[in-house]
Amino acid sequence: MKASSLLCLPFVILLAASCRGGDRPNVVTLLADDLGYQDVGCYQGPVSTPAIDSLAADGIRFSDFYSGCAVCSPSRAVLMTGRHHIRAGVYSWISDANQRSHLLLRETTLAEVLKSVGYATAHVGKWHLGLPTDRYDKPTPDRHGFDHWFATWNNASPSHRNPDNFIRNGKPVGRLEGYSCQLVVDEAVAWLDARRDVEQPFFLNLWFHEPHAPVAAPDEITTRYGDIGDKAAIYSGTIDNTDSAIGRLLEKLDQMGVADDTLVIYASDNGSYRRDRVGNLRGQKGVNWEGGIRVPGIFRWPTKIPPGRVSGTPAGLVDVLPTVCGLLEIDPPEVHLDGSDLTPILTDDASAFVRHQPLFWHLQKSRPIVAMRDGDFSLVAFPNYELSTSNMFDEAWIPVIKNGTYKDFQLYDLKNDPGQTTDLADRQPDRLSRMKEQLLKINASVMSDGQDWHLE
Repeated sequence: MKASSLLCLPFVILLAASCRGGDRPNVVTLLADDLGYQDVGCYQGPVSTPAIDSLAADGIRFSDFYSGCAVCSPSRAVLMTGRHHIRAGVYSWISDANQRSHLLLRETTLAEVLKSVGYATAHVGKWHLGLPTDRYDKPTPDRHGFDHWFATWNNASPSHRNPDNFIRNGKPVGRLEGYSCQLVVDEAVAWLDARRDVEQPFFLNLWFHEPHAPVAAPDEITTRYGDIGDKAAIYSGTIDNTDSAIGRLLEKLDQMGVADDTLVIYASDNGSYRRDRVGNLRGQKGVNWEGGIRVPGIFRWPTKIPPGRVSGTPAGLVDVLPTVCGLLEIDPPEVHLDGSDLTPILTDDASAFVRHQPLFWHLQKSRPIVAMRDGDFSLVAFPNYELSTSNMFDEAWIPVIKNGTYKDFQLYDLKNDPGQTTDLADRQPDRLSRMKEQLLKINASVMSDGQDWHLE
């Protein structure tokens, strides 16, 4: 299928294990942009996604999988490092022209971990972790461990159709014909074909732009979901189109002879901006209610993961780096990792899994500003301070954020109340007190590592 005939979708990580005995598996990550918890078929969504659905049928689907943040750049930093995004230098979504912020070079990325043990590495698609401007000199993906990169700083421009803002290894590419998700897969396939050493394991990091606005999809796909001019139909069309792009990549892996021994991890960077695509969850993109941070999460590896399972264990993008290290038996970076190794769950030994630290979110413009999940329970709180009304992160806020306190703590039982409709804080004071202490301890640790961009 040609690039001009399709569009894009979610996040996926593929670990392709070669049939060459003890050789290391290949690793491929695919990340959707703004894909909601209830967008794709296997999550009871309205979009036809046979490629994604097949991954769920052949692997394990997480009912409670989480993004690294309720907005883009921070979530990507979490995925790349296994650490809270503030530790990694990313407080909110990055505007390169107006901020010094970027993914810190001191952080060890998944690409660097794999490169250190002999992997070829490539990033293709959206980056949004900082790129150089005339005003600020920021590190490019090659300085974070990627041999090859083909990226945009943020969204595809002017839309997913015929984007003109891709950069390949530091050089602008110019206007391309086709849809972003298909162009990204074209680049990935071309890179795979161009490898000189086909025996060398590879890490391929694919981050799609879809279904982030401004949306665009082929008319023949959009009309499956409504009128050509209907934004909801176009939104669905971008997801359908991305599923086709993912299908092309999976077909390529099959042609390469690695599909039967491939781990696939699928998710999104945050919840949808469309309220009708988060199911019965509260909130949407940009807020720390479940609708803003809960996303699809699927793992498939036929020779390692028993098929057809659904796990209710909370997990998320923060667990990707430690899980890849665990599965590949690679030493993780010698830093504090906020994520945990999910290998026991994936290999059907869930009783052996221990999360060393509850899942934790902080986003300064969100209300609630912080959230934490420990087991079945979620604790959220609101800031005890005010920032300006600007939607764009201002690095002058950092001292206030790092020293800020919280109020109005609310407690929810997500097992029985996933929509967060009933606050249990007054009914369960002991649990509230214990979880509040946990949240404040994690928060203090994260803030102590936060970069002081305002001082630079």
